[in-house]
Formats: sequence, structure tokens, C-alpha cells
Amino acid sequence: MQTDFKTTPDETDLDQIERDLRFYPSTVTSPLSLSTPQVEGFNRDGYVRPVSIFSQEEIAGIRSYFDDLLERTIAAGGNSYSISTAHLKHGRVYDLLTDARIVACVKDLLGENVVGWGSHFFCKMPHDGKAVAWHQDASYWPLTPTKAVTVWLAIDDADRGNGCMRFIAGSHHYGHLTYRPSESHEDNVLNQTVDNAEQYGEPVDDDLQAGQISLHSDLLLHGSEANDSDRRRCGLTLRYATTDVKAHMGWNAKGVIVSGTDPDGHWANPPRPDND
Repeated sequence: MQTDFKTTPDETDLDQIERDLRFYPSTVTSPLSLSTPQVEGFNRDGYVRPVSIFSQEEIAGIRSYFDDLLERTIAAGGNSYSISTAHLKHGRVYDLLTDARIVACVKDLLGENVVGWGSHFFCKMPHDGKAVAWHQDASYWPLTPTKAVTVWLAIDDADRGNGCMRFIAGSHHYGHLTYRPSESHEDNVLNQTVDNAEQYGEPVDDDLQAGQISLHSDLLLHGSEANDSDRRRCGLTLRYATTDVKAHMGWNAKGVIVSGTDPDGHWANPPRPDND
């Protein structure tokens, strides 16, 4: 099974895919884990935050696991941002992607039939100088239509001081926005920048305590500033979509059915890897 995929596919490759880049609001009317106002807020603002998932004891165990995984990754020549598509390689990450408490929140936004297809650690070390420029997730993904949600799990406490994620509320209603390639002086973890993001809405800090999650639309503008503090800021992004979403460039191999069914059999639905 292929386990290495481009985190940021080439723009020319994506341009060859006919993608439906419109916002699809949640049609869930009787949510079970989120509240009705939270679902309405997702449709209006593009995000839900914060949602408490893991106890302090549980997140301490997850943090300890990540500390070891990061140490092994760096020893192998990687860095704190290079642990991507981790659920295909590490059973513990697969368990987080399929955790019933997280999936229940996602189902309240996407409906019953859900695939979990992405997992990427964004770990800002103290004073590492790296930022994440304003961007839309959908710009990077060979998926269509844009019926996807990102869950951001705080492994460490995240606040403005150590470079928490920030949202532009309501920006998902503008569809796919124009971006430019990031310049070297921006020290961007990714490679796209949307300029003058504040014209699309009000910036909101995604302050999270360790063990909490936020959820946001794949069309919502978001980013984060550099971590200039003495504290680490680690988060795990977990990506989900409705099972009727089609993935190009072989990305369907990533997809694990976490709820309901995949009537077309499009997603590979790989088993849990033995390696933790």
C-alpha cells in the first residue's frame, strides 16, 4: 500500500482536475454530540470551537506517544512538520482518526457516511520561526466536491502566545479564493498565501486546551503566526469527508471509512497498521 503522498500537490496537477469548490452547508438537523447552535455556527462562520474530547490523563498519554514519534522522526532525518498521512503508518494515529468521540462530532457536520483520509502533525517548536500563511485547505487537495472538514486536536495548549491557529470567520462563503506562491521570507510551513485575508471576515483565535478540538470547513481561510514563545505548540490535523467525495492522484488509498458506508467503493479503507 502506498503510504507516501505529496502533502502539497503541484498546482499544475490540481488544475487538471475538475473540482467543485463550493461550500456545502451541514444538513444535519438533530446533532448528537454537537449542539444545534454549533452546527448553525459552522454553516455561518465555518468553524466550531472548542470541543472537549480527551481527559488530561488521556491527552498526556497521546503527548508522550507523540514525543517519542517526533524523536524517532527527527533521528530518521525528518522534522516536526513532516509526520503526514500518519494513520497509514502508525496504529496509534489510526486510533485517533477513528476515535468514536471525534467521529461523532464530524458526523454532526457531514452526516452519516464519513471517510477519514488525512492525518498530519503541525508541531511548532519554541522560537522555530515558522508560520502558516492564510490559506484554504481545499486549495491543496485533489478532492471534489468540497465536502470536507478538518479536526485540529490540541496536543499542547494552543494560544496566541505560542502561535495558535486563527480563522477568518465566514470566509468559506466566498468559494475558492485567489492565492499566490509564498515567498521565502514568509517562512511558511506550506506554500500558498492569500493576501489581505481580513477583507473576507473577522480574525478569530482558535485557543484550545490540550485535549480539545476545533473543526473547520475546507474552504475556511485560516493560518497561524510563528511561535515566538518558550513553549511548544503541537496539534494533529485529522481530515474527513463525506464518502461521496472523489479523490484523485491516488489519494483514495488514504481513506478509512469511519462511519456509514461507501456505496461506490471509492475509498480503499485500509486496516489499522500494526506498527505504533
